[in-house]
This record gives sequence, C-alpha cells and structure tokens, in this order.
Amino acid sequence: MMDTVKDILEVVVTALIIAILIRSLVVETFLVEGPSMEPTLMSGERLLVSKIAYRFGTPKRGDVVVLRYPLDPSRDYIKRVVAVGGDTVELRLGRLYVNGKLMEEPYVHQPGLYNMSPITVPKGTVFVLGDHRTNSEDSRSFGPVRLELIKGKALLIIWPPKAMGFIK
Repeated sequence: MMDTVKDILEVVVTALIIAILIRSLVVETFLVEGPSMEPTLMSGERLLVSKIAYRFGTPKRGDVVVLRYPLDPSRDYIKRVVAVGGDTVELRLGRLYVNGKLMEEPYVHQPGLYNMSPITVPKGTVFVLGDHRTNSEDSRSFGPVRLELIKGKALLIIWPPKAMGFIK
C-alpha cells in the first residue's frame, strides 16, 4: 500500500515539474481581452503562445506577439509587429508605410484616417499595432517596444473550438 502511494506521488510530482517547466520555458496560454486585434482575434479567444520562438531569432514583420505592456509590465498585450529595428514606419490616412513602401494589410479592421509622421524604429525594438486600428492602444501611443518585453509569438487559437486554428 505504501509503495503504491509513493509511486503515485512520484508520478504526480514529476508531471507537475514537467508542466511548470513547459509553461515557464516553452508555451503559455493567453486570453484575448478586448477588440484591438479584430478581426484576426476576438475577445474571449484563448491562444497558445510560443515562448521559445524568439530565443534564437527576433520578431518579424507580421508576427502576432504577446508583450508586456511598456507602461505597466504587469499587464500583457497582444499586437502585430509591423516594423523592426532600423525600419522607418509612417501612417498616412490610416495606411501603413514601412521604409516608404505601402504595406498590404488584409487583416486590418477599420484602418481609420489618422496620420503619423515617419519614425525610425530603434535597434532592439519593434513597432506594434493592433489590427483594429481605430480601437487599439499600441506603439502609436507607447512607442516602439523593447525586445525584452516580448513574451512570445502567438501561434494557435485553442478556444473556442469553432475558432481553432493557426493565427495568420
């Protein structure tokens, strides 16, 4: 009887340690809150985020990332990388230009009519925007995001079942 309890305890403790290691080093779930990434991601969807995606590389234009909010690192945000270090980014009548080239963004919901003067994204940072540009707090308000604040790359929608799939 005692051996059985010991065996069960060993299995449970081992599984718990493995789960903690995976969550802290490999993947994490993230709950989308708010409309800033519509129509790509809807509020209430749960995502699987790769925490190792950028251990051996850096975010690329188009990646959807989870980041620590620069003005309050205890909060997490989800946004799309639109420019990387060294790029010049500009908005004209809601249209995104990177290095002077108009970017095709089929995922953008309501681009708006705002303008933003060109800025050069510093090395070691990325410029992020929400897909719902008229309802997103992003690099337009808090500036480029330091790479250390990027928690991971959003890969999959895992909940609800009808929305399951890879993030485009």
